[in-house]
Amino acid sequence: MTKPVLLVTNQVPADRAGALAELNAAEGIKLAIYDGKQHHGSAGLDDPGVPFIRSSQKGIYRLAASGRYRAVIATSAGRVALPAAYLGARRAGVPFIYWTGIWHQVATPAHLAAAPLVRWIESHADAVIAYGPHVAEYVEGHGAKNVHLAPQPVDVQFWSEPGRAAAWRQQLGEPALVVGVAGRSGVEKGVGVAIEAWQRCALASHGAMLVIAGDDVGGRADQPSIRSVGKLSAGQMRDLYAAADIWLVPSLATRAFREPWGLVVNEAMLQGTAVVASDAVGAAAGGLVTDDQTGLIVKAGDEAALAAAIQSLERDPALREKLAAAGLEAASSYDYKACAAGCSAALESVSAGRSAC
Repeated sequence: MTKPVLLVTNQVPADRAGALAELNAAEGIKLAIYDGKQHHGSAGLDDPGVPFIRSSQKGIYRLAASGRYRAVIATSAGRVALPAAYLGARRAGVPFIYWTGIWHQVATPAHLAAAPLVRWIESHADAVIAYGPHVAEYVEGHGAKNVHLAPQPVDVQFWSEPGRAAAWRQQLGEPALVVGVAGRSGVEKGVGVAIEAWQRCALASHGAMLVIAGDDVGGRADQPSIRSVGKLSAGQMRDLYAAADIWLVPSLATRAFREPWGLVVNEAMLQGTAVVASDAVGAAAGGLVTDDQTGLIVKAGDEAALAAAIQSLERDPALREKLAAAGLEAASSYDYKACAAGCSAALESVSAGRSAC
């Protein structure tokens, strides 16, 4: 029997389960899940749906060094898990692959202190799996070689099913134009920028509405042309994407954060909604959002530029339709199979793919 691949990661949110299932079907994997800071909007699953074991970060070394796995893949999260996985793979004499979505240096004291070690691992890994070309360029700048792209996917079938747009528009009072944005607590998602840009647009007199999904934004949304609808289920989000004419992803770059990807981009595009993203969004830097082709890109934090983008799309329905159609086509290829194929290519490049074993 072919040995599985050990994949070291922290909590697994629901939106990653499908990609892991596809990778398991293609290659045979076992997750080593350790507790750590949650970097996603949703909590980790109790059961990710593929073979797994829970471990401390220090315990990752013993697993990787055990000789029970034909290769070790480790993600960029965690303080001890990454070097433990690398050293364990070296002890076992099996290939080590680094999987990352980081495309800028996080500037917290802890991350700056760890940067030399992480860059050393980047340059000494047998292969690197990157979310997109923006990540590949970043790690190659640190000496990484043999870099493979695994597109950041969503469940294309689910998110492209027809959303119930009419119900949402009725609930909102039949606005002439619906502009949506999703966010959670903290400035990095740029909801405050979206609100300021909306006020600059002065589209309330045109019967337009800004709809905010996610954590409560307090009094900033307490005005007639802005509606905060709170945290929504996946099905409710799909319906809201369908109801929206424009979807904003105005994420900011902060000392501790830059959006690795932004799955709301994929989700909104799959509902045929025109997207405006900031240049601090990984999906924009990584090529899913291409300015004036599959969406519009504005400078992060530039309220005037975001307002101008909203106004241009409000005035030009044909442009909205063009961007929405191109975005739908582009996002349709960012599926679980494409993600698994990128991982398989990395394994094959180090003679650890299932077909080579």
